[in-house]
Amino acid sequence: MLWLKALHIIFVITWFAGLFYLPRLFVYHAALAGGDPAGAERFKVMERRLFTMMTIGGALAIVFGAATLGKVPGFMQTGWMHAKLTLVAGLIVYHLWCHRLLIAFRNDRNQHSERWYRGFNEVPTLFLFGIVILVVVKPF
Repeated sequence: MLWLKALHIIFVITWFAGLFYLPRLFVYHAALAGGDPAGAERFKVMERRLFTMMTIGGALAIVFGAATLGKVPGFMQTGWMHAKLTLVAGLIVYHLWCHRLLIAFRNDRNQHSERWYRGFNEVPTLFLFGIVILVVVKPF
């Protein structure tokens, strides 16, 4: 059980590292605005590789989290766990949104400004605060 929990935490950290850094790459990529084609190609490679690693981290975080849920009776009857899983579902949506943005950059069809990506980059922080507070405090 403790191994499952440890692996879950490790891969959550991996996933969040990508969720924090990929949108930051988008900020810098959007700032190029067609002025540096070679730089844009470098960003495309970096974004694709990071997305692959964060997808592996996210998938393994979900696998080990689900395995932990299966081993702890009563977890699914708690309100805080339902709230946490709702936030995790939101993270999955955010992850998929990152993928759509990655594809837009790959196809040179980005529609957002550097400033928009700066705001988008802050979204995972809100999820992190909510999830950690729910898991540690267990308010309901």
